[in-house]
Amino acid sequence: MSRERLRATFDTVASLYQKARPDYPADLYSELLAMTGVEPPAHLLEVGCGPGKATRPLAERGFQITAIELGEALAEEARRGLRDFPGVSVITSSFEAWEPPAGALFELLYAATAWKWVDPEVKYEKAAALLPPGGHLAVWDADHAFPPDFDPFFTEIQAVYDEMGEGDVDSWPPPRPEDHPDSHAADFEESGHFEVVGTRRYVWGLHYTAEEYIALLETFSGHIAMQAAKREHLYNEIRRRLAARPQERLTRHWLAVLTVGRRL
Repeated sequence: MSRERLRATFDTVASLYQKARPDYPADLYSELLAMTGVEPPAHLLEVGCGPGKATRPLAERGFQITAIELGEALAEEARRGLRDFPGVSVITSSFEAWEPPAGALFELLYAATAWKWVDPEVKYEKAAALLPPGGHLAVWDADHAFPPDFDPFFTEIQAVYDEMGEGDVDSWPPPRPEDHPDSHAADFEESGHFEVVGTRRYVWGLHYTAEEYIALLETFSGHIAMQAAKREHLYNEIRRRLAARPQERLTRHWLAVLTVGRRL
């Protein structure tokens, strides 16, 4: 399925997204602001805000934010969740199609678990045009992390994915967090518009019951697009395996790699 079609799937689970997806670490925002030097009430631009997961922590610090969201349902969730922040506006549009006000410039453009969905032929050039020289672009994702002590549940369930023909890893286990490549830094530099001024890694673990974990999977594009019979089989296997555990829970580790670039 194409990037354009996959990125549209998130809007179908807008009501699940805010609760099921993890919050980003508080240290990420502190270090983002330390690296960029931006201070309230600076005007920020967020690309792909979803329901406002990464919007609220910066709005609470007093920033003005223009947030762009492709999905109508997700944008509406964001508006409801951010209604107490008059300095935040949510615009329903793709970043590629959005036409900013004439002369608009932002001190920081950022994207949380969204930048990979933007057209690579457009995103860096457009981001650069919306930032003054010395302005900053910051992106980060929330990926599945596999520290040395990762939960063996994921080795077991990977066999189920493989049996269904839905496995998407080259080798098992995947790289440890410290070996996980920064998927954005090289693109920043190669764009010719940005120099990387810093990267940070954050790893944390969360506990999930079967239904909590299934709700999380329901917000992933690959699972939304999966054939219904395969998805049902996978979810039944998750329930069966966790029911056999004393605590009936799994631990999933998360990795966020923050990449910050300065506009040349």
